[in-house]
Amino acid sequence: ISYIILINKTLITAIKQLRKKVINENFLVTISALGAFALGDSHEGLMVLFLYDLGKVLESMAVNKSRNSVAELMDIKEETSNLKEKNKIIVVPTTEIKVGDIIVVKEGERVPLDGTIVKGSSMLDTSALTGESLPISVKVGDNILSGSINKGGLLEVKVTSIYKDSTVNKILELVETATERKTKTEKVVSKYSSKYTLEVIIIAILTAVLLPLFTSLTYSESIYKGLTILVISCPCAIAISIPLSYFSGIGASSREGILVKGSNYLDSIKNIKEIAFDKTGTITTGEFYISKINIHNKEYTEDKIMEIFAKGESLSNHPIAKSVLKKYNKEVSHNDIKDFKEVSGKGIEFTYKKDKVKIGNPKYCAIKEESSNIYLTINNSLVADIEIKDEIKSTAKATIKKLKDMNITVHMFTGDTKEKAEEISKELNIEDVNYSMLPSDKYNYLEKIITNKKEGTIVAFVGDGINDAPVLKLADLGISMGHLGTDSAIEASDIVIMNDNLDKIITAINISKKTGKIINQNLIFAIGIKLLVLILTLLGVSTMLEAVFADVGVTVLCILNTLRLLKNNK
Repeated sequence: ISYIILINKTLITAIKQLRKKVINENFLVTISALGAFALGDSHEGLMVLFLYDLGKVLESMAVNKSRNSVAELMDIKEETSNLKEKNKIIVVPTTEIKVGDIIVVKEGERVPLDGTIVKGSSMLDTSALTGESLPISVKVGDNILSGSINKGGLLEVKVTSIYKDSTVNKILELVETATERKTKTEKVVSKYSSKYTLEVIIIAILTAVLLPLFTSLTYSESIYKGLTILVISCPCAIAISIPLSYFSGIGASSREGILVKGSNYLDSIKNIKEIAFDKTGTITTGEFYISKINIHNKEYTEDKIMEIFAKGESLSNHPIAKSVLKKYNKEVSHNDIKDFKEVSGKGIEFTYKKDKVKIGNPKYCAIKEESSNIYLTINNSLVADIEIKDEIKSTAKATIKKLKDMNITVHMFTGDTKEKAEEISKELNIEDVNYSMLPSDKYNYLEKIITNKKEGTIVAFVGDGINDAPVLKLADLGISMGHLGTDSAIEASDIVIMNDNLDKIITAINISKKTGKIINQNLIFAIGIKLLVLILTLLGVSTMLEAVFADVGVTVLCILNTLRLLKNNK
């Protein structure tokens, strides 16, 4: 009765798989157990089934632990939202919210949709998106992302994207589809596992039939050895642990705010030998600031110069305008401004009271010198110029040093001037600097690097995911930095780092290396144990019990080893 109870599940599973023309470990174990019973070793056959089922339970628990860890991490979707209509708050499905609707996010709630704060201020926990534990401060006018948790007061948010286009949905889609992009190792295992199982059956049959012809073994003994070989040779340790390793690696990356689009990309990260960085918004913050004001006409004070700059720049959408207004930090009046005109990429001009004012690059302001400074002329006379700097990210220097310590060659691409590019490269110790580059120049230079690379190595490009889309796609591995949740970042790159922390590149490399190391450990351990027990079986030392350990026991140990990927990887 015990025998029938234990074999029932394994036998039914084997029959179902056979109907699908699939031969797997359930079939091998069933044949071995029935064979042991037929040979009179019913107790041993019973033990094989018991240990196999016990192993499967432990295996299932370990696999579920890995999947649940990732599932809990990705539990960032809010099914309902608090919709504000007139003076009422109605709870509705998040999928029904439209762009422009006002939603209310209470303290402790997760932000359901991307939007802009129109009322209130708070601290947001963005760890599920960026991997950063420190909360960020937000106020009216700030854009916030779905998936963040409101840690402070009540927020009213104007929705800027429906659920389908929201950050949280894009993240979930990426994680769900990531395992569809397989590595070469996974494809080989998947392709040959069924063929391998069939070959094992043939070898077991030949062992049972031929051994008595060339040795003193009886057919009963040779059949027993053949049945033991069936159990030893089950491929589950390899077939389960390798895909699970990549899945866990992708999950571990997600916990760090690194979205990897597939296990093939996760596998590639550790092979990076050359990496090119875009400068603005990647190595630097992309937020300009005024580092120095040079006064050429002593009739004007610094305050007056900044006032004139602010009057003009306040009417412009250029990024430098923000730095001017931040420096001025006063209310700007336009009552005495007229005839405003902006020339894209050059500068602005306007009439201030009765004076003709020009603000822009040297050529636009008729200044005979090469400089990246912004000049101010009044009635065609030079009054002042300001030096603008783009602040280097706090993690840039340490990250580039770590990359170079890994023997990775670092390049920097920028459309900026030689002077500014070399200033930054000197501070960061980057030897290969390419400046005054158009998008086509970046593309052509990266193509040259890829053409000259060594076989089996990876060339990566790190950009902001907007202007650098063609180069991100050209690279062996495209990595987008920052620009949380933008369509271009997710679409153009293979890896999306959900904040501006360059050090996440090092974290991704470490996770990739750890994943590869664990896969190699599992392969060596599984194959080594199976070969050892196989040899001992042929020598008459091992029994079916050792064979079960070589299959199920090894599988469980490989899975437990794989779960180490979900621990801290920094």
